[in-house]
Formats: sequence, structure tokens, C-alpha cells
Amino acid sequence: MSKFGFLGLERASQNETSDFLPSVAGRNVLEEEQRTSLKPPHPENLISAFEDAAQGWFWATDCAGELTYLTPNALSVLGAGAGEGAKALFANLFLQNKDELEAGRTLSFAMIRNSSFSKLVVTNAFGPQRRWWSVSGTPKFDDGGNFTGYCGSGVDITSQRESSENATRIAMCDSLTELPNRLRMSQVLDAHLSKYHFHKEPCAILLIDLDRFKQVNDTLGHPAGDALLKFVAQRLFKLVGDRERIFRLGGDEFNVFVRNSDDRGVLEALGNEIIACLSEPYSIDGKRCSIGASVGIAVSPHNGLTADDLIRNADLALYGSKANGRGCTTFFSQELLERAKDRRGIEEDLRDALTRNEFEVYYQPIVRCADNKATGVEALVRWCHPTRGPISPELFIPIAEEANLISVLGEWVLRRACDDASKWPGKIRVAVNISPIQFASGLLPNLVVSALANSGLEANRLELEVTEGVFLSESQDTDQTFATLKRIGVRLALDDFGTGYSSLGYLRTAPFDKIKIDKSFVYAATLPGSRNSAIIAAIVALADALEMETTAEGIETEDQLSLIRDLKVSHVQGYIYSKPVQNAVVNDQLHSGNWAITPNGPSHQRSDRKSVYRRVRAIFGNHCRTILIRNLSESGALIEGLDNVPTGSKLLIDFAEGQLVFAKVVRNHSRLSGVQFESPLDRDEEGRFHPRHRVSKLQLRSLGISSNHELEVAPAIAENNSAELEELRGRLGMASQTTDGPVRLGSPRGTGAEANLTLNSLARLYLDSIGDDPGRYKTETTLLRDHVLPNFGQMRPDEISTQYLSDWFESTRRRDTPGQAAIEQMILLLQRFNVREIANVEGKALSRKAKHERHLSADEIERLNAAVAESHNQHLKFVVALLMLTGVRQRDLSEAQWNQFDLDDKVWHMPDPNSGKSRSVPLSQKAADLIAQLPRLEGCPYLIANPKTGKPYISFAGSWQTAISRADLMGLEIDDVRNCIEPSKLGEP
Repeated sequence: MSKFGFLGLERASQNETSDFLPSVAGRNVLEEEQRTSLKPPHPENLISAFEDAAQGWFWATDCAGELTYLTPNALSVLGAGAGEGAKALFANLFLQNKDELEAGRTLSFAMIRNSSFSKLVVTNAFGPQRRWWSVSGTPKFDDGGNFTGYCGSGVDITSQRESSENATRIAMCDSLTELPNRLRMSQVLDAHLSKYHFHKEPCAILLIDLDRFKQVNDTLGHPAGDALLKFVAQRLFKLVGDRERIFRLGGDEFNVFVRNSDDRGVLEALGNEIIACLSEPYSIDGKRCSIGASVGIAVSPHNGLTADDLIRNADLALYGSKANGRGCTTFFSQELLERAKDRRGIEEDLRDALTRNEFEVYYQPIVRCADNKATGVEALVRWCHPTRGPISPELFIPIAEEANLISVLGEWVLRRACDDASKWPGKIRVAVNISPIQFASGLLPNLVVSALANSGLEANRLELEVTEGVFLSESQDTDQTFATLKRIGVRLALDDFGTGYSSLGYLRTAPFDKIKIDKSFVYAATLPGSRNSAIIAAIVALADALEMETTAEGIETEDQLSLIRDLKVSHVQGYIYSKPVQNAVVNDQLHSGNWAITPNGPSHQRSDRKSVYRRVRAIFGNHCRTILIRNLSESGALIEGLDNVPTGSKLLIDFAEGQLVFAKVVRNHSRLSGVQFESPLDRDEEGRFHPRHRVSKLQLRSLGISSNHELEVAPAIAENNSAELEELRGRLGMASQTTDGPVRLGSPRGTGAEANLTLNSLARLYLDSIGDDPGRYKTETTLLRDHVLPNFGQMRPDEISTQYLSDWFESTRRRDTPGQAAIEQMILLLQRFNVREIANVEGKALSRKAKHERHLSADEIERLNAAVAESHNQHLKFVVALLMLTGVRQRDLSEAQWNQFDLDDKVWHMPDPNSGKSRSVPLSQKAADLIAQLPRLEGCPYLIANPKTGKPYISFAGSWQTAISRADLMGLEIDDVRNCIEPSKLGEP
């Protein structure tokens, strides 16, 4: 038999032979034969020529699947497995393509069935390089119908496959950040969600939007913006640890996909960690820039079982984060969906509201402080919906801007205000708000001329109010528009001064007649410790120097009005004089003569109280209990649940996540108690209140504070528990607000106004004092700007606690910046600023601060071991155990390689990247046994590697956060298990 006898060529006709030739080649040969009537070549010669040309190869097996023939040229590319000759199973030479596996079309399955198969895509299991093959086979039977084996062919499709994969990668990958893109995210979500009915595995997506990214593009340019997006992608990768779970959706939006988790606590912790990570400053081309991030979370199956629903709901949650002031994490809720639907309904009705005459212009008087006479009014649009009733401008104006309706609405208000004012007696002015969109359109001057001409109103009686948003473009068109408006003769006012993008350059270039001081400065200006009055005084002085009028908005109380008059503000607008009124009221008042208004309002400013229903913890020193806040203000709260707590008792209120404030019970009535906070709460842009101090939950537990949630009767509180609370204050490292702490440079004590100076103010004084030393001035300015002031600038020296300093130095040490000498210099700077608590951490600032100095209890160790064992990342339990057993850092463990370990001698030869040498880390028998149990990936040198990528884990942050959340040990860092667990208590991994 010839070498091709296995194919049956000796007794086969040409037609039979052609079954084993590639179809195109065979057809060409037959056509040529028929055309020329030449004698056909022998089939063996054809096959040999085909094999020699390396266009493909042939194979044959016996009935057991063992090779009986393989083209010689195929041996070199199929590798060592094919070299076993007749003993090699054909199916074992290949790895199956993932797509074929998912479709159930496997080579082994096809050959077991003794059926034909065609164009199965496989890759070689052996050999020096990876190649792709398209394999076909046909079963052979003897005359009795018995299966005798297979014969078939294979064609190399490596180049086509690589080309296809490259095209797919380009289609699925963001070219800038090299992260998967929106299309890939949809595929991943669809694949996971389609299996939910079988596997019941939940998942979640975290939609991330970068805050203030546009400012980076506008100020530093688009190349800087692109560089920033790359840095963001790198930080997300380091945090999440799996590039296939991070997606860039376009612009400044990213998404993180979390499998097999619907734990809101874990997801919220991850969202907050992402925000904190992305909010750290960046250095781009030597320039420092800072952005923020907002996160919206949607969880499947609760928030959707399709990719479209989940993405839409995450987007709504992200919108909720932005509405809550940005920089926070928000979960999707049905309320957000209903709000979005309601918003769409308002937008649709808004489009028809003008034609249905549903809008009306109201006017609020602007009063001269000197004589209480109205010298002008501000036009304010109001919408009375036919079914919804009055709709707040704070709701429909933003919708009008997003729906591109603001220009139409703004034109209507301008024309109506001019028409009304032209009919009023006297020379009273009318002020109309102009949106940045209107201003930037280029049509505003023509619109103003048209409105004045049609109404007959004198130009000097019209005042246009613009906000600082009109200066964002900083183009010549902006200056040209201002110049044109001034030539028309209208007045210009800068509204909401100091709340947006304030710059003195605006006042220098734009011809304003008035500055309007925003109500946010007026609010709480009369409260103790407020610096708002100093800001208002500075604005007034600036306006006087530029010969501009000033108007203070939002005046509601007599003490506010008195303060505004003392500060020499020229005009006032607010409820103390009048709410916005209809045109008819203005007309009647002006016809009666000079419009003088007597101020009428509360005598004193009272902190706004918000009705809430919020459960918090009250800590008394010897125990804690859950209480319910019914209303809340900056200075105090009305609380339910302080039964048996005498008036005068002190307590520490934990608003969750370690946000703490000391308080005192000032009154009791029935089941309600009034408490006064020792220090005012901070208030964000959305009006929410937040305590200034925060400690970790782990630290609270380390103090031995127990919860009595399960107790039927709370322990009685002593009438004077001050001693217990002061001891607790010291253990928490929170400075007392009554302490006469030093606040002025070079002075042991501060008095009067000096006692309120923050580090920002102290830093300015200090830098002024060293201005004659350029070198020192430059160095210390850099340290203050980059490290000290971003962390402490808004705090007074007596507000900076030992714990706060320790956490700061710890985070600085982890970032390996700015170096030992710089840290020593920062310690000196803080000492110059009379931060007394620096002495408590000075000696430890350059070493690891033991944030968790105590050992964990047996119960805490048990909870941690259980949580780690439940982790979806099977390597986490080994990592945690090895950190405990070896005392090395997680980073060192991630870089460890198998060739560094001598398990017989129980030694780890750890390389030192600085010296190039290695140091020997002795291993206990338990550690050596544990390392021997680790799964080892073939061809992978790393001790602990991701089985999907074969590369070391960069971080276990996501898995670790899940574990410590389940163990109720939030705040415990993965490297801290080296220091806070006694070796004798270590459990098995």
C-alpha cells in the first residue's frame, strides 16, 4: 500500500479522491482535465504537492481516535503532542474555540458520534506559537458497515483569525483608554442577564461621570483632557483589578460591572471608593488639576433584567447623584423613575405653556437701604399649570434650559417686562434675568432693541442681569456683546456674584453697573463664627472702588438687614420687604406716589430646620442606642428616643459612617428632646447637613462601645456624664470646641477674631512673612498648596485632631510622596500654625501609623475568616492568610514569583527593587504548607495570578471591600491584618 493507502486511493476513482482535496483546487483540476482531455495526474502526486505547498494538511485515525497518518509538515506546528505518533489521540492535539464550546460544537463530541464535521475552529494545544485551524473530517466504514476511523483535512486560518480578532478588538475597545467600550458593555450585560433565569446570579453596574472635566478641557486644552481620561482609566483599573469589568462609554462617562453581587453596602462602599480615588489631584504636563466623580448604581434583578433597563436606571441614579450635589453615590429607586417621567411630562407641557398663556411675570421690589424706597423691581416668571397648579421656577427653568426652550421663554419675559414697565408712572427700573444660552446666541442686542422699540421703554430703565456663566467661553464675542448692550443704553448687573467662576478680570473688562450679592452669603451671616460678613464687606469695598451699586439678595430678618446696612450695601431685595407681586400691585403702588416699604420680618436669623425621619446612634460613653431625628438644623435637632436622658446630659451623635458631633440635651417634652450641637453642622449646596468629624466604624468598636438595640430598656443616664464623654473625646482624638487653642502664628493663644482663622488664612500670613526668601517661599508654597491646605485649609488649628493627622500621614505614606524631607518640613509648618496635635504623631509620621493597634477579637477574626471564605475571588483567602503568616505587604505578595520560594528550607528570597539584591523572609511550616496548596497556572511565574489573564492581581480592593463589609469591619485595610491579628489566633484559609 502506498503512503496514502489509508485514504483508499488505490481503488478510488477520481471523484472519490476529490473528497479529500480542497474543493477549489479539486474543482480546478477536474475542469482543466475535462477541457484539455489530458491524462490526469496520479492522486498521490496531487496530495503531495498540496502538502508540500503548506496550504493545509491531512490526517487519519483509527476507530479509537488515535492518529494513523498526519502530514509531516503539520508535526512542527502542532507541537510535541503530535510527535507521539500512533499513540496520540487526534482530539487531544487541539484546544477548542470558546465560541464553538458555547455552541456545543466540540471536536471530541463530533468524533464520538462518528459523524461528519466541517470547518470546526480549533487552536493547537502544543507547539511554540499559537495557531488557528479549520478542521473537517469524514467517518470511514468497512464493507460490513463497521466504523474504521476518520480521515480529513485541516487548513491554517491564523491570519484570518488574527485579522478578525483585531477588527473585533477595535470595534469593542475605546482607542484612547484601551478599555472596553459601550458596545462591549452591552454584550457583557446581555450575556450575563440572559443566564439569570438559570443561574440566578445578580449583578450591578456603577455608572461614573466625571465632575468638572469640562473645565480641564476648557482651561488646559483637549490633549490635557485626553491625558486625564487615561489617568482615570488607570486608577479604575488599579482599584477594580479587572480591565474587562471597566468600560468607557464615551466623553467623561465610565462604567464598572460587578458580577454576583447585590449587596447595597458593598456596592456603596465601592462607589465611594471610586469617588475618593478619582478625586485625588492629577499632574498633567506639570500642571495640577482636580476633578470629582458622581456614581449611579443599578442592580439586577431588582432594577431590570435587560441591559437597556439596567443602563437606563443607572443613568437615572447618576442623575440623582448630580441633583444631590455631585460627588456622591446614589442607587436607582422607583422614585427616580417616577421623577424622570414627571420631568418629561413637564417638558412636554412646557412646550405648549406659552401658547396657552400659562406664564405670568411677577415683580419683586429692590429697595434702597437709606430710605426704604423701591428703586426697581426684578421680573420673575411664574407658571401656573392647569392641572398641577403652581410649578416652582427651580424645577421648570432647568428643564427649559435642557430642552432648548429657555431662549423662547426668556424672550417672552423680556418683552412682557418691557411692556409692563412702559406703563408704570415714574422712572422705576425693571431687571430681567438673561441666561448664558441667550447671551451666547449673538441675538441678544437685536432682541433688546426690538423689545425697547415695541414697548417704548427708555433704555436706561432696563437692567439686564447675567451670571458668571456667560464668561466661560472667554471669547471676543462676549466682550462685543457687552459693548453693544452698553451702546444701546441698558444697565448691566452681575448676578449671584461669588457663587460660580468668580474672577476680578470679569469686573475689569465687563461694564457692570451693579453687583448682586448672592443670598448664600447673606444666609447665616449673623450666626456666631460666620465669616460671611467679612466676604460681604470685601464685595462692597470692591464695588465702591469700581463705582458700582450693590444689592444683597435673600434678606429675611431684621438682624440680617441691620448687618447689611452696617456693611454699607446700597440696595436690598428679600422677603423682609416684599415677596414677588403681580403687575397690578406694582402699578397701584407706583400710582400712589413714592413706593416706600416698611421692613417686616423675624427679629433674628434662625437656622433653617428641615423635617426629616432619620435614624442615628446616640453614644453616651458607656453605651449607645438608636434614636430618631424628627427635624434638623445647623445648630441642633429635635429627637425622639432619648427617654430617661436628663436635661443637661451630653451625648455623641453618630450620623453613620463615623460622622460625629457632640451635643447637649437642652429640653425634654413628652417623648421629644431638643439637643444643641457643640459645633454647627456643615451644609452642602443642596441644603443637606453633615457633621465635620468622621472616624472609622472599626475605631468605634475598638473603644468598646456596645449597641443596646436588643435591650428592652435602655440604661439610665447619669445627670452629669461629662467625664465619660470627655474621656471618649480624647480617645477619638476630637478637640473640644471650648478649648482655648492657639490660632495665630508665633502666638501661644488667640483672642477675638484671630480665634477663627483657618489654615488658609494662617498660610497667607506665613507666606507673606517669608516673602524675602524666594527659595524657601517657593518650596513651602508648593508643600502648602499640594499637601497641607487641600486637607486642612478650611479647618482651624484647634479642629485638627490626632486621628485626622494620623490618617493623613498614613495616606501620604501609602502614596510614597512627597518624601521624608518634605514630610518633616510639613510637620514644622503645622507646628508654626500651632496645630498642637502634631506632637502626638510627629515621631510616627514617617513610619506606619498603627491605625488598628489592638488585636482583633476572636469574634472579629471569625467574621473576617467567614467573609473571606465566601468571596467570589478564591485567591483572597490565600492572600489574607499569607499576609498574616508572613507579615509582608499585599504589594510584595502580588509581585511574588514561584522561583523565589524554597519550600524545603522554608525561605522566601524576596528581591529588593532598590538594591537589586534579595532578602530572606523565613516561612513558618504553616506558611510553607499553604504556599504548596496554591493553584499553579501553567507557564505563569507568579505565585498568585488571575486565572483569566495569567497576570498578577494589581489590587484586591473590590473583593476586600466586599469581605470587610460582610464582616462589619469597614475601615480595616488589607495590609492591616499583618498588625492587628495575633498569630496564635490565625484560622485555616
